[in-house]
Amino acid sequence: MQTFADPAQLRHTPQFFLQRGQVRRNFEVPERAGALLAALHRMGLAPQEPGAATREALLTLHDAGYIDFLEGATRAWNGLQEHGPEAVANMHPSPEMLEQGAICPDSIIGRVGWYTADTACPIGPGTWEAAAGAAGVALAAADSVAQGGTAYALCRPPGHHAYAGRAGGHCYINNSALAAERLRAAGAAKVATLDIDAHHGNGTQGIFWQRADVLTLSVHGDPSGYYPWYVGHAGETGAGAGAGFNVNLPLARGTTDDTWLAAIDAAIARVQEFGADALVVPLGFDASEHEPLSFLSVSADGFARAAKKLAALNLPTVLVQEGGYAVEVIGGLLERFLNAWGR
Repeated sequence: MQTFADPAQLRHTPQFFLQRGQVRRNFEVPERAGALLAALHRMGLAPQEPGAATREALLTLHDAGYIDFLEGATRAWNGLQEHGPEAVANMHPSPEMLEQGAICPDSIIGRVGWYTADTACPIGPGTWEAAAGAAGVALAAADSVAQGGTAYALCRPPGHHAYAGRAGGHCYINNSALAAERLRAAGAAKVATLDIDAHHGNGTQGIFWQRADVLTLSVHGDPSGYYPWYVGHAGETGAGAGAGFNVNLPLARGTTDDTWLAAIDAAIARVQEFGADALVVPLGFDASEHEPLSFLSVSADGFARAAKKLAALNLPTVLVQEGGYAVEVIGGLLERFLNAWGR
């Protein structure tokens, strides 16, 4: 198994995080990447460093205005008087504003609100470089498996909450979606993304919502009580050409191994029915029973069993790192997963 990472991922050091009305430390810390990287080295899977994604590659899925915003946000923010250390929105355009013809303003304060979905994606020094590096990692992993095999992309920051033109939930560039699109460009007629992060992959769903060539599936905590709150319900199945090609499998709080794995089995059956030529697995470890942002309660053995089930599909597969914020355990979980996969 080939693995990929980028040193720039350590340059993103978000501080701001708003939880239940309290400003707390951000859970998406550089130590996450350090723990995962250490695990790869313990397994003898030292990653390659492919370099940042090009603008052209990012624009295969992301809006040009959004990419311009991400690249220049810190510089513009630092030009404000009495600015904080990170760009964080204090307002987002409401549906009523958008319906009435709202436009993106020139002010960086307004642009941060326009291009972010929530306050969980502060932009500071190093954020752009890390996000572009993570995207490059996902694309390189996709290139490596275009003709078969499996690759692991150590992507930080994660990406599955990012829409084509909006950041959210610690995510800026949708690494998993870019990997799927790269596999399509390399000749895979049908690609499936099977997201096992504890949070719904709302950005990936949004990007492929009207497409039939990419089947999006997500096994996650019920959004009635968990981020991203508003989408991720079972009734969301796509629209237009994509009708029927989006599958959500929300689970109740406290769900343990057997029920979680049964949902993955159902998703795998849909992948087989779809006839996928390649697979992307947005791999989050925040379904862990040790997760600080807990909702599900999956054991290390559960993750290993999931790996075996997914590997049995025997498809060219890109494993793209998403969430998982228990720094002390995620390295071990990665080892269990990759060893069970049959690296």
